[in-house]
Amino acid sequence: MEHNSSNFIRNIIVNDLETGKRTHVTTRFPPEPNGYLHIGHAKSIVINFDLADEFNGKTNLRFDDTNPVKEDIEFVNAIKEDIKWLGYDWDGLFFASDYFQEMYEKAVLLIKKGKAYVDDLSADEIREYRGTLKEPGKESPYRNRSIEENLDLFDRMRKGEFGNGEKVLRAKIDMSSPNINLRDPVIYRISHATHHNTGDQWCIYPMYAFAHPLEDAIEDVTHSICTTEFEDQRPLYNWVVEECEMTTTPQQIEFGRLNITNAVMSKRKLKQLVEEGIVDGWDDPRMPTISGLRRRGYTPEAIREFVRETGISKGSGFVDSQMLDHFVREDLKLKAPRTMGVLRPLKVVITNYPEGQVEMLDAEINPEVPEMGMRQIPFSREIYIEQDDFMEDPPKKYFRLFPGNEVRLKHAYFIKCEEVIKDEDGNVVEIHCTYDPETKSGTGFTGRKVKGTLHWVEATQAVPAEFRLYEPLLTDESEETSTEETEVVEKTFLDQINPNSLEIINGFIEPNLKDIEPQTKLQFFRHGYFNVDPKHTTKDNIVFNLVVSLKSSFKL
Repeated sequence: MEHNSSNFIRNIIVNDLETGKRTHVTTRFPPEPNGYLHIGHAKSIVINFDLADEFNGKTNLRFDDTNPVKEDIEFVNAIKEDIKWLGYDWDGLFFASDYFQEMYEKAVLLIKKGKAYVDDLSADEIREYRGTLKEPGKESPYRNRSIEENLDLFDRMRKGEFGNGEKVLRAKIDMSSPNINLRDPVIYRISHATHHNTGDQWCIYPMYAFAHPLEDAIEDVTHSICTTEFEDQRPLYNWVVEECEMTTTPQQIEFGRLNITNAVMSKRKLKQLVEEGIVDGWDDPRMPTISGLRRRGYTPEAIREFVRETGISKGSGFVDSQMLDHFVREDLKLKAPRTMGVLRPLKVVITNYPEGQVEMLDAEINPEVPEMGMRQIPFSREIYIEQDDFMEDPPKKYFRLFPGNEVRLKHAYFIKCEEVIKDEDGNVVEIHCTYDPETKSGTGFTGRKVKGTLHWVEATQAVPAEFRLYEPLLTDESEETSTEETEVVEKTFLDQINPNSLEIINGFIEPNLKDIEPQTKLQFFRHGYFNVDPKHTTKDNIVFNLVVSLKSSFKL
């Protein structure tokens, strides 16, 4: 497939197939349903589905739902919708919870082999006993319980005889291992919580590090692709597959995660923004969630191409958010109809234009795509222009409207400013102009040239609209990436919120847009690309989200 350039994961797969180590390719995308997917997840989705697709393999969607306290069916449904919207369809749909019985049996097998034990230490004590990177851990006083006692206790844990946190099941590996993940990790904990999929059938749940390799092996996943923060857990992953005597052996391969400047990429922090009402839900157009990007007006094609362009490597550097905007512009340039909208209106009266007359002017829907055809726009004595397109006392090289100056109205005529009407406070409320009927656009008029071209909307038929303009949600160049759960970090994160990330203004659009559908994308002349907001648009109130401005300094 064209978009699959060479990268180290692809090279591993090619080698595995050529040497006969693998006869097929199965990948998986395994989100935990505890929040909405964001642009970082899009990278994992694209990598897994594209690679499997290239080698005629399969990709499973599997929900890693081993923590009932944080998970919800709402997130399951949202994740499915996002993946489909991105243009992918999974071969198998699975839940970790589908395998709870098999995982339980594998845990019993480990106990019988002397490879797991029930521990009574508290979470704090387990942490304390684990040691540090410089010091080995200490063995739990419960580490050498007999196999019979462990089997009995684990059975009683399952039956609900103990409270949350009273006991855990730990793998028995090596408390002095230089890899802290191998120092007898917890593989089961007690949680008396109702699960979205299994209800109250279980009150013990496997830990992710135990469940994940088993899920991959059960589904015959050949290449388990994840981000580099799981690299240290690979020896544990392999230990679980081997000691649980799985018949297939998946290979874990890590790549660098996608970080974007000015974006919050932590699910915990995104959740905090939603819960504290700083944003308008998970799909707020300022959020880097897939649903937020969709609502803002980003296209799946642009996101896929952006992810492919960032490439696959072990490094986890930051990518400029303008790079994503570049791909959106490139995609919308050939898709979005052109139109005119006035965001901050100033009324212009053309005093020598016949009163009561309305003429229809022809305009191309998209000059870059002639086959899109033409649209008609009304023109009359009264129009709106942008407030920024008039100055009473302009600086040099200001080519827009000012007293005595002549400009072209896009698709229409030349007009000349003759008089400025102000209110009692001295604010400009209206401009009176004259027009030259000889200068109609498209007639080939060459009598004289003007330097400024303004967009406008005819006033009597103009449709009111709300425009939402966005800036990055964070003011700093990049989100801090510390994983410490301290007050200082929280404060720093919330202090980075940009108070000007959303500006709502009210203007006018062309009348042919009055019945426009949600999620329709347009280019407003001189302003940028906009999308009709699906959440707040009603029959009487059209809301446009700014997708991206027209120009960028970003170069690929």
